[in-house]
Amino acid sequence: MKSEFIHTIRVRYVECDSMGFVHHSVYATYFEEARTEVMRKMGLNYKEIEDAGIIMPVKFMDFHFKKAAFYDELLHVKVVIHPLTGVRCKFGYETRNSKGDLLNTGTTELFFASKKDMKPMKLPLEFENKIKSFIS
Repeated sequence: MKSEFIHTIRVRYVECDSMGFVHHSVYATYFEEARTEVMRKMGLNYKEIEDAGIIMPVKFMDFHFKKAAFYDELLHVKVVIHPLTGVRCKFGYETRNSKGDLLNTGTTELFFASKKDMKPMKLPLEFENKIKSFIS
């Protein structure tokens, strides 16, 4: 599927809790890192979008945990980009370890807003076309 992207992350010691698991809060960072890289692969990056006066606040985020990840494991975060709907952009995630075990799933929904006044806005056509060409 063209709208899928896999980003690999190695678990750092600082990301683990006292039980030795990757702390649940770290997955928000992993998902953001993977989302940033998929956008870069599309020919976009957050800096370019922000320089155009557009920001992408997170409206919604959820996680469903299945198994733990541990220090020094390689994790593969799959990002699936859903079709744009108005001012919104939705991403789905699956994190797996190197053995292929599903560790968690998640979703984020962001919206495009004017950096100047924080009002929701439609993405300019040049950016929208880059996203649409990646997900179609």
